[in-house]
Amino acid sequence: MQASDRTISWLLEGNQPAVRYRALLDLLDRPKNDPGVRRAYSAIPTTGWAFDILRKQKPAGHWARPNSLYRPKYIATNWMAVILSDLGLTKDNAQVRKATELFFKEWMRKEGPNIFQDEVCLVGNTARMLTRFGYGEDARVKRLFDRLVDDQRDNGGWHCRPSANGTLDGWEALAAFAVLPAAKRSRRIKRAIERGAEFYLERELIDDGGPKYYPWFRLHYPVHYYYDVLVGLDAITRLGYGGDRRLGRALDILKAKRTSDGRWPLERIHPDPANYAWGKHNLRWSVKPFRLEEEGKPSKWITLTALGILRRVEDAS
Repeated sequence: MQASDRTISWLLEGNQPAVRYRALLDLLDRPKNDPGVRRAYSAIPTTGWAFDILRKQKPAGHWARPNSLYRPKYIATNWMAVILSDLGLTKDNAQVRKATELFFKEWMRKEGPNIFQDEVCLVGNTARMLTRFGYGEDARVKRLFDRLVDDQRDNGGWHCRPSANGTLDGWEALAAFAVLPAAKRSRRIKRAIERGAEFYLERELIDDGGPKYYPWFRLHYPVHYYYDVLVGLDAITRLGYGGDRRLGRALDILKAKRTSDGRWPLERIHPDPANYAWGKHNLRWSVKPFRLEEEGKPSKWITLTALGILRRVEDAS
């Protein structure tokens, strides 16, 4: 499926250089040393979503509370850092380096409480974020990937809770592997990717064997640690499985959500339970929803992600 010139022009607008940067690379095949790509990249911390996040960072390097990188969801340091890594920032940025120092100091210490024994969803998100920031060669980050391999369940998936079997919700490990350059993947990681991809493909990315869970069929961003069909398609196609016929149902769902103007909407922000009545539920922890774009409106980030998926599928056919 080809993207229309009008849709591409919309993604290339200068108000969101993070989107422009990825569109130039992923959809128009521009090299990283292209002057237009370099200009877009240099504008990411000074214009648009990344700028809005960075200007709220505290002098000590955190967002929200100084005594928690994780809470409140979804405005604390952990969540802001994951988004910044999605938007393309790296340790070349001084504010990213300052935030990253907190993760290494507070979550990845050699002794005492640390992330290496934490839930695999948190480990996977952190591994993905730090790798995108440019710390993939750090021994502590490599330990995170070792943990992801070790935590793979009997059926090839992952689970953030005690269980012999994985679930589609446990996507963070596979997404972390997807940002690890192929040349950096050990034999163990390659085998984990093969087993993990088969787990998702066997289930056509949407069927975990239980009742239909409606949030999986809606498009979200930020994703935080939630799964949906876009999350699954993005990870699987980045890992090189875009030509697998078992993606058919998930791709049909994605294509059906494309509107007549060639764009995709942001359907929900998280938290998004099945009945979308989260405000009426007693949540265990305080939650402050975070959005970059408006629900129900055309989304540059969702559209960019969807077109990238379709491009990889086309290239694999």
